[in-house]
Amino acid sequence: MGFLREPWVIGIIVLVLVLLFFAPKLPGMARSLGQSFRIIKSEVRESKNDGKEAEQKNSAAEPPVEGTVVNPVNPNNAPGTGTTTGQTTPPGNTPA
Repeated sequence: MGFLREPWVIGIIVLVLVLLFFAPKLPGMARSLGQSFRIIKSEVRESKNDGKEAEQKNSAAEPPVEGTVVNPVNPNNAPGTGTTTGQTTPPGNTPA
């Protein structure tokens, strides 16, 4: 039985056993394998494009708008409105 020590003979025996016992499940396994490869391929393509899209967005972005910050004024305590006693102005809302 020296021929069983050859690796190609063992491979053929395993292949025959797989075909005998798992033949009905082979189409489903092949379909699942193909779907997995498609998913991996699309994810790799998407990850390659992620960096390029970010660069394109940054180069096409508008420059920042410059302006001045104006603190809001509490309309109840605005000058000339006749504030009542006991009213307090919340922090950051001081009259100008």
